Amino acid sequence: MGLLSIIRKIKRKEKEMRILMVGLDNSGKTTIMLKINGEDTGVISPTLGFNIKTIKYHKYSLNIWDISGQKTIRSYWRNYFEQTDGLVWVVDSSDIRRLDDCRAELHNLLKEERLAGASLLVFANKQDIQGALKPSEIAKVLNLEAMDGSRHWQIVGCSAHTGEGLLQGFDWLVQDISSRIYVLE
Repeated sequence: MGLLSIIRKIKRKEKEMRILMVGLDNSGKTTIMLKINGEDTGVISPTLGFNIKTIKYHKYSLNIWDISGQKTIRSYWRNYFEQTDGLVWVVDSSDIRRLDDCRAELHNLLKEERLAGASLLVFANKQDIQGALKPSEIAKVLNLEAMDGSRHWQIVGCSAHTGEGLLQGFDWLVQDISSRIYVLE
């Protein structure tokens, strides 16, 4: 019995999913994590390092790793890739100046072999801000269509502030991961 099948059996019993939430600094990762968990989002300071939250979502336990997006920290992202089931890439849809940087970082991330099987959810965050690009425009800028079917992905417009779109995104992510990991149910 291979290691992968042992890991799958363990995950099947515990119904756990490991979610890595990344994106540039100030994109709204921590706010999304707090909002989805029903916590106060009134005062949030920049994440230094990472936060981990385990959230019960339907019949699953999501271990969400919220990783800091500061430029000086991004080289350490690779330390968190192991056994990732789902990748949540958060984009500040109103920060048009940094979208090229955002695209470059995402594409570097998607080249990582340890993330090859992970489902990708792109949150086009801050849709409640005037002038924010729509999800279809963000998809074009990030060149998401270039993924040749090698990865399951979805882009969802959201507002971490109001909570709009968050459940829709997590519903898709959890369903997509469960269809791959818990195939014998």
